[in-house]
Amino acid sequence: MLSYAFMQYAFVASFFISILCGLMGVFVVARKTSFFTHTLSEIGFSGAAFGVFAGISPILGMLLFTIISSLMIGTVGNRMSRRESSISVFSAVFIGLGILFLSLANSQSSYATSILFGSIVGIDFNDVKMLISLSIFIIIIVLLMYRKLAYNSFDSVGSSYNASYNTMISIAFLILLASTVSVTAQVVGSLLIFALLTVPASAAQYFSHTIFGMMTLTFLFSLFGTWFGLYLSYTTNWPVSFFIASIEGIIYLIAIIYNKLSDD
Repeated sequence: MLSYAFMQYAFVASFFISILCGLMGVFVVARKTSFFTHTLSEIGFSGAAFGVFAGISPILGMLLFTIISSLMIGTVGNRMSRRESSISVFSAVFIGLGILFLSLANSQSSYATSILFGSIVGIDFNDVKMLISLSIFIIIIVLLMYRKLAYNSFDSVGSSYNASYNTMISIAFLILLASTVSVTAQVVGSLLIFALLTVPASAAQYFSHTIFGMMTLTFLFSLFGTWFGLYLSYTTNWPVSFFIASIEGIIYLIAIIYNKLSDD
């Protein structure tokens, strides 16, 4: 399996993606932004379609659309009801734009499927280089903001006393999340990326109660899901996205059972 270059690229790419999911997934769960992550994955599809239409890299289109939408939603305010309404509106508009751009680009339906559901075995060396570069950049920014993000995410009562500071950190986090979605979507697709960004972290919180412990477990769960999913996809010729989503779902189910047994 590893004698093929595309499989080597896939394993390397999924390693860096797992690191991103380990860092960002814990904050996504802590800040209760799973719904927004799912919306960003849909907006990412629109950005990729725009990239195809404009003749630029789909990942650049995804970055453009997701970051712009994050800025727009982030400035709406911190009230949950207002933010959820805004997310629903932006999601509907951007999905419509994605369909329009894909139609105007006269792209084949197979390419649209690739955008939506991912094609990790289809990435080449240039894709891997871009993915690694963007991943390292996001990781550095997250590490630099780690203390502020942790305080803002896990101490909502304390951080609420400084509204302007809270809004600034929230917008910065949404931009980082948008960038993460854009980077990782080419592996499992724009529709399923939220599975890697939410499910492993949701499972990790049942096994560990420290931020570092949750991040480590989230990384390991993501890495196991992507690597084992790649192996199963190679042996069965079934979509890798299906295996990744299923494996992460099983891990979450095990975490729920473990938590239930621990309580009893």
